[in-house]
Amino acid sequence: MDKNYKAISLSVVLLTLSACDSGKDTKDATTPAATAVQTAQVEPPAAAQPAYPTQAYFGDTHVHTGWSADAGMDGAITNPDDAYRYALGMEVKSNTGMKAKISRPYDWFMVTDHSDGMGTINEIIDGNPEMMESEVLKGWHDAFNSGSEEAAANAKSELIVLQSTEKLPKQVMDPKWMMNAWQKTVDAAEKYYEPGKFTTFIAFEWTVNAGGGDNLHRNVIFRDGADKTRDLTPLTTFVTQDPRKLWEWMQNYEQNTGGQVLAIPHNGNMSNGRMFEEQEFDGSPMNPEWAKLRAAYEPLYEVTQIKGQSESHPTLSPNDEFASWDLWDRGNLIVKPKPDGALKYEYWREALKSGLRLEEELGTNPFQYGANAATDTHTGLSTAEEDNFFGKFKTVEPANTQRWSFPLISGPTGAYVGWEQAASGVMGVWATENTREAIWDAMKRKETFATTGPRMSVRFFGGYQFSDSDLDAGLVAKGYEKGVPMGGMLNGAPGDKPLTFIVAAGKDPDGANLDRVQIVKGWLDAEGKTQEKIFDVAWSGDRKPDAEGKLPPVGNTVNMETAQYTNSIGAAELIGIFTDPEFDPALKAVYYVRVLEIPTPRWTLYDKVRLGATPDDSVPLVHQERAFSSPIWYKPG
Repeated sequence: MDKNYKAISLSVVLLTLSACDSGKDTKDATTPAATAVQTAQVEPPAAAQPAYPTQAYFGDTHVHTGWSADAGMDGAITNPDDAYRYALGMEVKSNTGMKAKISRPYDWFMVTDHSDGMGTINEIIDGNPEMMESEVLKGWHDAFNSGSEEAAANAKSELIVLQSTEKLPKQVMDPKWMMNAWQKTVDAAEKYYEPGKFTTFIAFEWTVNAGGGDNLHRNVIFRDGADKTRDLTPLTTFVTQDPRKLWEWMQNYEQNTGGQVLAIPHNGNMSNGRMFEEQEFDGSPMNPEWAKLRAAYEPLYEVTQIKGQSESHPTLSPNDEFASWDLWDRGNLIVKPKPDGALKYEYWREALKSGLRLEEELGTNPFQYGANAATDTHTGLSTAEEDNFFGKFKTVEPANTQRWSFPLISGPTGAYVGWEQAASGVMGVWATENTREAIWDAMKRKETFATTGPRMSVRFFGGYQFSDSDLDAGLVAKGYEKGVPMGGMLNGAPGDKPLTFIVAAGKDPDGANLDRVQIVKGWLDAEGKTQEKIFDVAWSGDRKPDAEGKLPPVGNTVNMETAQYTNSIGAAELIGIFTDPEFDPALKAVYYVRVLEIPTPRWTLYDKVRLGATPDDSVPLVHQERAFSSPIWYKPG
């Protein structure tokens, strides 16, 4: 092979990874979820706290309760208090009356109800006379109160279509309904914030469904508390659908309050080619100011969530054997078919590469995005666990034993159904402490990694001085001392020094072993064209790449009758040094890490075993969970 890599599987390395196998090497579809365990090394005493992060904190940036209009219309009755109590590990009652409890509490959390129509759903359900003046809203009221799940689901889909086509009844767009719900949302975040133990964020979702359902949503997340946020009016798409106007609204907030705020774009796989379009929202040419605003206020991108993945697509990455997973690629939010060429402007990897090219033109890379993952649950229950998955909406909670075939999102030309949901995702943040300021700052500097649910740990450092001797107990300290962490920029290779990376991944202590660790590289070649290549850096077992450099599969231990697997294959940790054998110091490049677990049961297999569901042959029952680091960028000096 033409790679310079080192593949290592170690049993004990002090990397502040989730390094220890919990001893639990099966997942049983008939037993309760695991109890809480420590997911990272215990922090040293405050006096010995290093200047760099030593612990990964896990949470969810995308959670809707029944206060979001579409969630409430579908039957959700949870509120922000329920969502926070669930995130803390308390048992709550789901929207269908089931007992719900997460297997391990989150470290940080936020509620991101839609600003559009926030607070209106309760008025519609209760039959507010002003709302009932609209025949459409009267119909939704009747559908919800009929007790029919199908009627509620249809009303929810109609709401999404009308919002997407800018045809909502005027009553829904009146901001007076929003302020009471917003202030209660802020109060709930403050109520549950316990610095050092559990961090909450004040946030909302700005929900652009441009051009009839093109998903350009953003979650807007404040670093600040109630003193700066409680009395502001969250921006809605009733005011503007132009992302530039959102960034300007955020800029004005910072200038007027002295606070700080960032936004995370949602999964672009349902944007019909608009998430990373190379023009402004109104069709005008991009300009340097636009690029600077986007780069300043959007540090992260949602790579995976319930509505599938936005890493890459098989048609964009035909040489990537792991590109075909959790694909939602038939249309936008109302299943409007994609125009020709749309896929190129929907996926993270393609955007990372395009950003290198656009920087040449604009002076700023507008697509310099770190890795985020979140659920986008509309149940108030953040369930990214395959054996504890409550679905996106109330109508596809586990109480619906046929939820795998139940219509999830419907539009004029088709539908997505229950089995297509992904039990995903979770974001890990390398922060110096569990506080609002420290975690927000880590998001801003992109020291984050995204997972499809498991609480794996991922470290990624780039530099010019790493060697095999750095793979010891001081790996993390040496990573910061000699290079930059994920989210960082390397400028100009010194002399003839090679570009080298340290990669370290640890399994979820309650989860599956690891298959392999890869580095995905994108670059701008000498002709100004974007390129990509994937390198296997470290892997489990004694597998050897074939003559073409392809690594054999890790194997599969999943029992299809019991929804169990064993950790008899794979590795608890994978650590390696990688030197790019094709590095050209004159060319811009971007690198990120992808970690793959061994095959494990998908939530659909757990349903089949526990609930007696009978999915057809097209429904996937086994998958490989994965994680993604934020990239490291290289720019010639």
